[in-house]
Amino acid sequence: MNATITKQWKCFGGQQYVFSHPSVSTGTAMDVAIYVPAHEEGEKLPVLVFLSGLTCTWENFTTKAGAQRYAADHKIILVMPDTSPRGADVPDDPAYDMGQGAGFYVDATQAPWDKNFKMYSYVNEELPGVIAALVPADMSRLSIMGHSMGGHGALLSAFRNPDKYLSVSAIAPVSSATQASWGPKVMTGYLGEDRDTWVKYDAALLAEKTEWKKPVLVDQGDQDEFLEKNLRPDLLKSACDRAGISLILNMRKGYDHSYYFISSVIDAHISYHASFLNTGR
Repeated sequence: MNATITKQWKCFGGQQYVFSHPSVSTGTAMDVAIYVPAHEEGEKLPVLVFLSGLTCTWENFTTKAGAQRYAADHKIILVMPDTSPRGADVPDDPAYDMGQGAGFYVDATQAPWDKNFKMYSYVNEELPGVIAALVPADMSRLSIMGHSMGGHGALLSAFRNPDKYLSVSAIAPVSSATQASWGPKVMTGYLGEDRDTWVKYDAALLAEKTEWKKPVLVDQGDQDEFLEKNLRPDLLKSACDRAGISLILNMRKGYDHSYYFISSVIDAHISYHASFLNTGR
């Protein structure tokens, strides 16, 4: 793996790294933050991937959520990739919901995005190998979670790859990308006019098709400014009910969409994943 450490800090007895590596999926350099708890020599640890939301980089969750404390307690490696390819030669858009920082974890098929915006493949096909090459990871024990756009990415990743991930959770996720207020713009821009191709990037629609049968944990603030127009956990709940998937949907009174909310529930989410990761099932 031709990767370099660009940043490194001691943190809760372990090491917080930021790596840069060339990506086959995106055709660019990609940054990924990885927290490795203290461990015995030769010991391999389970892995929890966190996908961030619109406009974020690897840095937002890594520095704001306080998650390393709980990952250290449970001896779980935390992986925080960037939300999109970046660079002067990478297409962008003036709006915050398209282009750099807004990859939506899809594999774009439409120009100019199709050359670099392959974030679904990056997360689910390339990133596991990157992790295994860089840190002492047991990739047979892998889980995924995310916030907002990243919650959408985590849910669709698990629903489309039920044998890859042991558990999934989301904080204020985009539950139905095709029915969000910006859904038609984003889906058309990245995937084209054929709505049949949008289905595989919509968590609520995938819930009724997936072979995923394990529980799904979602936390949602009832004062979230994006709740009604863009997040729609009611659509995910209805789909999971029809599919027989146990959705643990916690509506949290008074919380909004911010990292204040994420940091308030991250302990519970990491503990939830630890119950799967540390047993291997």
